[in-house]
Amino acid sequence: MPAGTLYRGREGMWSWVAHRVTGVLIFFFLFVHVLDTALVRVSPEAYDNVVATYKTWPVALLEYGLVAAILFHALNGLRIVAVDFWAKGPRYQKQMLWSAMGIWIVLMVGALYPVLGHAVRAVFGS
Repeated sequence: MPAGTLYRGREGMWSWVAHRVTGVLIFFFLFVHVLDTALVRVSPEAYDNVVATYKTWPVALLEYGLVAAILFHALNGLRIVAVDFWAKGPRYQKQMLWSAMGIWIVLMVGALYPVLGHAVRAVFGS
């Protein structure tokens, strides 16, 4: 491969990258969640302001992104366990990835209304 070219991996490489990225995003959310929850002991008024911010539509979109990250990370993690511990796992890793992605899409469509319903009502009215 000539110098300066970018590795163009297949599904396995992209699932590896997405698994790491979603893991870091989930960790960041948990860190922020612990900090904002701890805020209630320092200043209940500031905590109330933060919680009020969480009820806005841009944060609802971020919530949907969090649901997407958690679901992908969980489903891909189960796929990784199957690849590691099932003798035929490496042979079927691509099919398992596409199956996990199909399940992820179905679950994300199912999460649209529960997660984003209040944001749509806030923007467009009841």
